[in-house]
Amino acid sequence: MSRPDNPAEPTPAAPSDVAPAARGRRELTYAVLLCLAGAGLALWAATRTWSVELTARGGLPAIRADRSGADLLPWVSALALVGLAGGGAVLATRGRARRVLGGLLALLGGAVAAGGGYGLVAAFGGEVSRHWPALCLVGGLLAAAGGAFTALRGGAWPAMGARYERGDRAGAAPTAGGGRTREAWDALDRGEDPTVS
Repeated sequence: MSRPDNPAEPTPAAPSDVAPAARGRRELTYAVLLCLAGAGLALWAATRTWSVELTARGGLPAIRADRSGADLLPWVSALALVGLAGGGAVLATRGRARRVLGGLLALLGGAVAAGGGYGLVAAFGGEVSRHWPALCLVGGLLAAAGGAFTALRGGAWPAMGARYERGDRAGAAPTAGGGRTREAWDALDRGEDPTVS
């Protein structure tokens, strides 16, 4: 004897529906991690000592002046901070706004990488450290890659909290309590007290 179909029972999602959603979440995670890791690395490298100047004072000990990348190129650390904030904002945006944000992050990352590249070739005077500007360059490139990936693919990625948005979606799984729980929530949405019959 066949059992009648119960509309309260969840219908299994088709594999073709699950795969794009999972891939979108995975791509979103990779893009955010690239942006945050790149901007964080660039910011950290910009706060390290890029050059040391020693000023001789006759018979007295020389005066040592350490200058960080933020001292030499203050806009690099500022852009890296904006990149960090933008990497977090990728999670909060959706659609076209997310793609535009990705383009801006790609430009910011490129500018940070350019600052790191300039630090590699510039003669700041005194003893110059080349590995911190190199790390700044790498961080900028990572952030730019995350931004470009977001600009290209971010429009189709899920938005933060999209699973909690109200909407009539076909095939949405009902709550564990069945139809009664759904009816109670619908009554609350209409402003009615579901406990009063």
